[in-house]
Amino acid sequence: MCNITRSENAYTVTMTRRVVCSLILLLAFAAISQAADVTGKWTAQVPARDGGTREQVFTFKAEGGALTGTMSGFRGNEIPITDGKIDGDNISFKAKVEFGGNSIEWTFTGVVSGDEMKLKREGGRGPQEFTAKRVK
Repeated sequence: MCNITRSENAYTVTMTRRVVCSLILLLAFAAISQAADVTGKWTAQVPARDGGTREQVFTFKAEGGALTGTMSGFRGNEIPITDGKIDGDNISFKAKVEFGGNSIEWTFTGVVSGDEMKLKREGGRGPQEFTAKRVK
């Protein structure tokens, strides 16, 4: 016959449940905390000084929670992205732009949702919001 007592069996079932629940919670947390995949080229119609919009191209490279890359400048030059971070679906970075001997540091914050990124740009003329879309 089997020498397992009722208390040993109950202990085994309880521990198995705890291990399974812990694994489920760990997997759920890993899925939630995983950084959004933003690597690649994105385009956006951003607010311009004349009240219209102009196309801006962002090229991102994500490694874990770090973000690097460039954005297109006014005369076709590439402006480096600094202080880039990704935390789940949240993204933030800075870029320093130069016009006519003046320099402005823009701070970008936003949320990534699939192939769209809702961004807010602050610095210079106040906050401006726009949407960037992944180039496929």
